[in-house]
Amino acid sequence: MDRQALFEDCSKSFNSCKMSGMDTLFNVLKKRDFVDTISSKHLQERLKTPLKVYMGFDPTADSLHLGNLVGIIALLWFQKYGHTPVVLIGGGTGKIGDPSGKSIERPLLTTQTVCENIDKLSLQFKTFFKTSEEKNRLIILDNDRWLSSHSLIGFLRDVGKHFRLGPMLGKESVRSRLHSEEGISFTEFAYQILQGYDFYHLLKEKNVCLQMGGSDQWGNITAGIELVRKLSGQVVYGLTYPLLTRSDGSKFGKSEEGTIWLDPKKTSPYQFYQYLVGVSDVDVISLMRRLTFIEGEEIDAFEKEIASGSFTPFRAQKRLAESLTLFVHAPQGLEEALRVTQILAPGSKGVLDEKILDEVAKDMVPVCLPVSGVVNQKFIDIAAQVKLVTSRGEGRRLIKNRGAYLNNEKILDADQVVEKKHLIGNKYLLFSSGKKRKLLIQVFSN
Repeated sequence: MDRQALFEDCSKSFNSCKMSGMDTLFNVLKKRDFVDTISSKHLQERLKTPLKVYMGFDPTADSLHLGNLVGIIALLWFQKYGHTPVVLIGGGTGKIGDPSGKSIERPLLTTQTVCENIDKLSLQFKTFFKTSEEKNRLIILDNDRWLSSHSLIGFLRDVGKHFRLGPMLGKESVRSRLHSEEGISFTEFAYQILQGYDFYHLLKEKNVCLQMGGSDQWGNITAGIELVRKLSGQVVYGLTYPLLTRSDGSKFGKSEEGTIWLDPKKTSPYQFYQYLVGVSDVDVISLMRRLTFIEGEEIDAFEKEIASGSFTPFRAQKRLAESLTLFVHAPQGLEEALRVTQILAPGSKGVLDEKILDEVAKDMVPVCLPVSGVVNQKFIDIAAQVKLVTSRGEGRRLIKNRGAYLNNEKILDADQVVEKKHLIGNKYLLFSSGKKRKLLIQVFSN
């Protein structure tokens, strides 16, 4: 099943929503935790007829990341209900940087870097938004095309005069930075004026009447709504969704190795899959609702199982990981992730090769040892040295309890010696303690 087929398969989810009385987009968004704050109670009624909804993404990197998927999935729900999604890439605002959610000022990017990032992000967006319906195809825009056409004096006269310092200083993104050691520059302070003008421009030129974003964007969104009212007298709407966070409040999409990117060259399908398999039971249900099109009934069943304590460990996480890896990386990406996962399982009959372990090395930082410290050395001595076990004695017990593995092969002899033939690609060894703990060793010449 390809990515588009997966999206079409979510029609079951829509049907189940309707059968349970959830026959409006707004109710679906609420059920799947996409509604934090709305600017007007009339938005629910307005959503019953087709409109254009936009969301902004600043090109601060050359790839989207896991956190961006919340907005992408939300826009896809709008598209499925007949609305037109508009992705606004901030080629202009990206040169400044949004202070929202940041404790320090973002580093300024060169114009060339911004342009390169825009090209790569545009390609990524196009892979997610595919539809045979011409009337509501994805629209991708770059705000540098209109922001850079204004002169400073003209912009201050025509737009800046409509903003008052009181409300601007009252925005949470500004207030938190004002009282920090870093402070806030005038450049970042003016960001909300530029984003507000984007909303007005999109209404005037593209008839976009709804802006959506994470909860940290509420101040910027309301600034735009107010500017539109002052300049045109028209009513537009804003909707925010909760940020993608763990139950402890920290952001999803980060691992010990860094950001979880959607570009397979930056975060491999295997790394992506493993990150999702590793999420907690407390968080997996929320991720299913917000990042997948898995039917509501199936998600509710997983939630009940987890609450009752009668669930199979990691069953929900594997369902999440498979669905989301398929959506982001297509069938071949999911196949790669599952193949590597299966081959790395202790006792697996799959053949470990250099290519697979090169992939694993991206996710599991290897321990580097000289060849003289590995070849013709006992397994338990190496295991103790690299801290797979705390001592040689623990290593012996691990072997006795049949829990020690070398390159997925069970070690049965406490005096087992690592030989040159064990080196995979002449440079790798995979040590395992039980089914969970693995350690990759990379060997180098003395």
